[in-house]
Amino acid sequence: MELAIVTGASRGLGAALAKRLLLQGTSVIGISRQNNQELQELAEEKKVSYEHLYCDLEDLAHVEKIFTQVGDKVFQGKYEVVYLINNAGVVSPIDTAGNYDAASLSKHVHINQLAPMTTTNVLIAKAEKTSIPFVIVNVTSGAASRSVYGWSAYSSTKAALNRFTQTVALEQEAKKTGNKAILYDPGKMDTDMQGTIRSSTEDQFLDVEQFKQLKRANELRGAEIVADHLVSVLDLGINLENGKMYSIKDED
Repeated sequence: MELAIVTGASRGLGAALAKRLLLQGTSVIGISRQNNQELQELAEEKKVSYEHLYCDLEDLAHVEKIFTQVGDKVFQGKYEVVYLINNAGVVSPIDTAGNYDAASLSKHVHINQLAPMTTTNVLIAKAEKTSIPFVIVNVTSGAASRSVYGWSAYSSTKAALNRFTQTVALEQEAKKTGNKAILYDPGKMDTDMQGTIRSSTEDQFLDVEQFKQLKRANELRGAEIVADHLVSVLDLGINLENGKMYSIKDED
């Protein structure tokens, strides 16, 4: 039996991913501020375990508390593999440097960078005390490797997450734990985040018209398509390459 812990499971890619995992019989713990009743009903229908846990990813003390409880529960020998999928993220604030406020920057860094670092830190400490395979999947973005006008916060936190993930992979390899950490780039998806991007002005985000055109031309991937691809990556099992960035764009 396998278990996936999915952050941001109430909507978007997180919800699509949780649904896909439940359909194939994988137990899911959904981490978000709001529950998704459809997932609960699907789990009951398919007789698969689904548990929703409230967590405010901006509050690192709360994150540490919740994930300590999760770690104590999931590494008891019931599951053959445990996945941590750090999917939750925000793109706001979208603006040029000089126009941010400290509160919005703090929230952004906590959710995009410090929360996945904390969840990884807590659970990997638990995993290393067991022989249960543990796989960390951190959802990243192409913006991590290039500068985007108006996205200095988003690009920076995703770049930091990339380096953190690859360093964790290096450490686990050196320790010969068998645990793995990978990155996943979902590309451009038709989610609420895309709506936030399109609502910005050209002064805030220079490429906003390009993103509006992608929506008009129906060129954004559905979250379900991306979820299917990510699950196919997880299905590689022992053939997953530690530290690698997997991307749906590789399929294009």
